[in-house]
Amino acid sequence: MQENQLRACKAYETDNEYSLAESLIPGFEPYCKTDQVVLYCGDCVELLAAMPSETFDMVFADPPYMLSNGGITCHAGQMVSVNKGDWDRSQGVERDHEFVMEWLSACRRVMKPDATIWVSGTHHIIYSVGFAMQKLGFRILNDIVWYKINPPPNLSCRYFTHATEIILWAARDSNSKHTFNYEEMKAENNAPFDEPGKQMKNIWAIPAPNQTEKEFGKHPTQKPLRLLERIIRASTRPGDLILDPFVGSGTTGVAAVKLGRKCVGIDISAEYLNTACQRLAKCETSPMLWDPTKEWR
Repeated sequence: MQENQLRACKAYETDNEYSLAESLIPGFEPYCKTDQVVLYCGDCVELLAAMPSETFDMVFADPPYMLSNGGITCHAGQMVSVNKGDWDRSQGVERDHEFVMEWLSACRRVMKPDATIWVSGTHHIIYSVGFAMQKLGFRILNDIVWYKINPPPNLSCRYFTHATEIILWAARDSNSKHTFNYEEMKAENNAPFDEPGKQMKNIWAIPAPNQTEKEFGKHPTQKPLRLLERIIRASTRPGDLILDPFVGSGTTGVAAVKLGRKCVGIDISAEYLNTACQRLAKCETSPMLWDPTKEWR
């Protein structure tokens, strides 16, 4: 980390300006915090249960895909394991679905009545998410197809190359008056599937994260900044509060800062939160309270 970033991280340790962080989850210490972003280390279901209801204007969730099964894939021309850690290992179809129900229900409770939620996933988990949404009373608005322009090749040659992920966008309930910035999305070019000035379709061709986005470390399922910027611009207004219960390397927080929104993120991994804090320290203009030497569970 650069010297100026370290200064930003160590400064203002006694500043009481961060009332959002201190009042949002009483008794839980933030992992790091700025004027716009607060990150917590821990289990998202436990932490969300301690938050007040109807707090957030929008939720983005990139949950475990449960695909760490000992297989291999191709990355940068080399064969590598698909295993990402115990957090991504399937516990069986029924227990995996129970977990989806748990965190989705916890998210729904802290969403404002007119809030929306975006959930990304592959076929390993997204059908469970969609079914859980319907069971819990969400109203699914769109299934977005994120088309990965340069996907890893299919090494087994026994099925089609996986080149997409699905992102489900849903309102909190059937009568929610959700935010959709239609004109802004209409004006944004989405080549090769759309033309400028036309209605944006639900197929988004967006490249994977570039090396600049991974300069402080990488997350195995890191989403491109451009993807989160589009999601946030489409469904929030400046100053809105966003929740990411699986914040990982902090892309949602970085996008929120760039677009003038606020963000609360949760992750169970201190390693990934360290990466997130470094990314935020680079893009934030306000001081950051963060002690990278502190040990977390």
